[in-house]
Amino acid sequence: MHWVSVISLLAFLHATCSLRPQTSETREIALLDGLWSFRVCGRDNPDEGFFNEWYLKSIKWMDGTILMPVPSSYNDITQDKKLRDHVGWVWYEREFFVASSWKVKRVVLRFDSVQYYAKVWLNGKEIMDHEGGHLPFESNVSNALDWSGPNRLTVAVNNTLTPFTLPCGKVVYPNDSNNYPPGYFRQELIFDFFNYAGIHRSVSLYSTSPTAYVERVRVTTDIEPQGQGMVSFAVSGVGIQDGTSTSCDIDIIDATGTVAASLKNTSSGRAEIKEPQLWWPIGSQGVKSGYQYVLKITLRGSEARVYDVYRQYFGIRTVAVDSRGLQINRKPFYFLGFGKHEDFHIFGRGFNLPVMVKDFNLMNWIGGNSFRTSHYPYAEEVLEYADQHGIVVIDESPAVGLHEFPKKTLEHHLRVMEEVIERDRNHPSVIMWSVANEPKSTDKDAREYFGRVINHTRALDPTRPVTFVIGGSNASLDKAASLADILCINHYFGWYSDPGHVELIQRQLSYDFRQWSSHFRKPIIITEYGADTIAGLHTSPSFIFSEEYQVEFMAAYHRAFDELRTHGILAGEMIWNFADFMTDQQINRVWGNRKGIFTRERQPKVAAHFLRGRYQNLRRVSAKGGVVLVGPEHVQYSYQNEI
Repeated sequence: MHWVSVISLLAFLHATCSLRPQTSETREIALLDGLWSFRVCGRDNPDEGFFNEWYLKSIKWMDGTILMPVPSSYNDITQDKKLRDHVGWVWYEREFFVASSWKVKRVVLRFDSVQYYAKVWLNGKEIMDHEGGHLPFESNVSNALDWSGPNRLTVAVNNTLTPFTLPCGKVVYPNDSNNYPPGYFRQELIFDFFNYAGIHRSVSLYSTSPTAYVERVRVTTDIEPQGQGMVSFAVSGVGIQDGTSTSCDIDIIDATGTVAASLKNTSSGRAEIKEPQLWWPIGSQGVKSGYQYVLKITLRGSEARVYDVYRQYFGIRTVAVDSRGLQINRKPFYFLGFGKHEDFHIFGRGFNLPVMVKDFNLMNWIGGNSFRTSHYPYAEEVLEYADQHGIVVIDESPAVGLHEFPKKTLEHHLRVMEEVIERDRNHPSVIMWSVANEPKSTDKDAREYFGRVINHTRALDPTRPVTFVIGGSNASLDKAASLADILCINHYFGWYSDPGHVELIQRQLSYDFRQWSSHFRKPIIITEYGADTIAGLHTSPSFIFSEEYQVEFMAAYHRAFDELRTHGILAGEMIWNFADFMTDQQINRVWGNRKGIFTRERQPKVAAHFLRGRYQNLRRVSAKGGVVLVGPEHVQYSYQNEI
């Protein structure tokens, strides 16, 4: 395991992260996206880049260096199968110049996401590293920049997954010299999606004043019984302490540009908004969905000098859980949603704006109102779009495949939740934290482990419910389900059990959910149900993998859903999956997981039209008598019309 050992030998300069960069009267951004020089360390010499100190010289002209787009996963960019399946270190490099006007400013280098380990050098100086994909990290590089010439940025990336990473995996060395060469190893995954790797989201430089600047903003909201909106805020950073020569002024501005409230010379406080426009989910009747205000923060020094201006968008809304489900603004909300993945041809898990917008348009066409960021935090642009359009989000950590619960994993898990919440806490679309997907929650150590994680998450953010997604468990054996505010459960009756027998689905699902409900007295969301389907495969009568079977499978689940809704047990439904996605090579996966109602290219299967009929009808009928979905007693639905 020599190729993994470098991680433990290198000194960690763990990078902290603050607010999402933005341009303002005092801030500028320079994107470093584009084509980077790229090299792979092979299996025969995995630590070559460290031993030869590639961070002290340019890799641009070395034999074997190619150009790699950033952001993107590197796996599918070339025709090289070894690169697609690579496990270990790869190296990125690019040069850039910095405008001389930035010399008097604080300059920060930020990575929005690198999968999985990242070590960063600037002009040969190590400046930061980060463990874990999907989340941003940054460092002040003002003193490491060359202002008279080009700057060389070098990044080493390792995608190795172990029992202590999130997500989990393991490296296996077969002990069989007859069938495997010396030193042969393979990466085994404990999850069902491809382990895409690389610099997945944007890289940028941004500038602020070096004297005083905003680092963190926390906004929470409430609604008074008389209808006033209450906005609590706390601003922290450098030079912001109350009573110093720097003043912190707050303006709350509505969508028309009108100042709804102002507070002078205070970095924390509470403001009242009379007759507020609330943040409502999409599908709400008679109100605008996704309404947001701006918390404008201005730091001023002597003689009214402006040091920093930062604008934090937020929505005024409340979230609560009662015995029947989730409430938004004290109105019942029923999830009509999707499990998803950040996944597409060629660029893998690399962020892509056109694909993101297309996905949201398809969700709206279907009639959905929500999704889960399965199984990791999505790009910040995704949450911003959800904020603006009233899409409800269950924000999930990358803790998938937790079958063991060692202390080292727990410590990392706690840090990950801190990073997720720090990044996403001000998004009104985020209404619940999911700390894990399908852990082995029947294990004797699961309760203590998830007690720590869930309690830590609640302490970090007491304004939202906390859950984890249950799979492969049952109500009588589960050790951790009672810790969750809402039970999120995945089920595959008629697929992984009793495949082909749709006639059993309603009976089995209804029985199982009644058991969960009676054991824990908590509302339930089904967060996954689905059947692999090859687009264009038609059979009569239906057969597994055909489009006909996928529709019959879904219809059986929907009958169970409506039965459970009638008894106040079900709080929402989320199909698995929104679109087909890539997985590791397996004999039960035909070029990926095919459970999508859309193909990987975002073309609809018959199931997409089928689900559209249900969601559109539920959203339309359920809005009767209220601004959000109001309850199962209002819903009547014909499956003959669906089919």
